[in-house]
Amino acid sequence: MTTENVQERAGVVTFRGRPMTLRGPELRAGDPAPEFALTAGDLSTVTLDILVDEGRRAALLIVVPSLDTPVCNIESQKFNQRIDELPDGVTASVVSMDLPFAMARWGAAQGDVKLEMLSDYRDHSFGLNYGLLMAELGLLARAIVVVGKDKTVRYVQIVPEVAQEPDYEAALSAAVSAAGS
Repeated sequence: MTTENVQERAGVVTFRGRPMTLRGPELRAGDPAPEFALTAGDLSTVTLDILVDEGRRAALLIVVPSLDTPVCNIESQKFNQRIDELPDGVTASVVSMDLPFAMARWGAAQGDVKLEMLSDYRDHSFGLNYGLLMAELGLLARAIVVVGKDKTVRYVQIVPEVAQEPDYEAALSAAVSAAGS
């Protein structure tokens, strides 16, 4: 996706009450999941095929602006505490613009982190392809995306106010459901 022709959607989310512009398409359940290239803690590239284990797993993508903020920290901790509620057929990953080094520092401070930490800092392909890049801040909007084993978007939750937490129950339920299909 070239950045010259990227769709922009104004007012979908707010950040502390201020309207933000999301760059990229609006994703809906049933859409094919867009490709991306995220960076893992070891600086390797993680693609959609890798996350869904070539059709063997569904993916719960926990999208946050930055782990260095209170709400993102709380949200990531809560999902990490509840990861055992997910079946083996689901991979759970936090996606942000944080550098892999910052993500590792967050993980070290938490102790036992079972979530995979992935960064979109290199080319913003996730944020742009999933329509979650806030133009004004260069950060990802708070969202949950569940991708099925078949690389179809099964669930999308864009939190309207970035400074608020997502609906954990709905996100976990969607991930469990995607694992079974």
